[in-house]
Amino acid sequence: MLQTIIIVVVVVLVIGVAGILGFAAIKSDEFRIQRAASIKAPPEKIFPLINDFHHWASWSPWEKLDPALKRTYSGTASGRGAVYEWEGNKKVGQGRMEIMESSPSSKITIKLDFLKPFEAHNTAEFTLDRQGDSTTVTWVMNGRQAYMFKVMSLFFSMDKMIGKDFETGLANLKSITEK
Repeated sequence: MLQTIIIVVVVVLVIGVAGILGFAAIKSDEFRIQRAASIKAPPEKIFPLINDFHHWASWSPWEKLDPALKRTYSGTASGRGAVYEWEGNKKVGQGRMEIMESSPSSKITIKLDFLKPFEAHNTAEFTLDRQGDSTTVTWVMNGRQAYMFKVMSLFFSMDKMIGKDFETGLANLKSITEK
């Protein structure tokens, strides 16, 4: 009797794990995280804070997570070709960003490469859309997710976790530019 119960439990567990792994396998490889905020400032005031990586320390939600964060800037000073590399504690990891497109006061596209703790290659995009005396700033990150991340996404919402950071960054931009 006990042996039968153990066999049934093991079979149910195996079927459950196989179901989870199978469901993760059919999920899309693509992900997209997007947040937007209305900022009572012209795009010309907001754009330089995003287009120049030297200004990110004033608003980026990740800059203060490691007081000993190592930053390296190369390429152009700002705009297309500007490069920012970082290396920090386990909260910020290691990575590299490069501005691939910069359309004055309207759009910035960034190639975003995470190296540690997990390797990932994504694209971040900021669009600034004037709405009267305000600007709608939209921050998007998209890319492909590895199978391991698809399994993890069944239990943890990447949109909620990273989305909160985007919301914080946009609120910081709002606070700085509305002064």
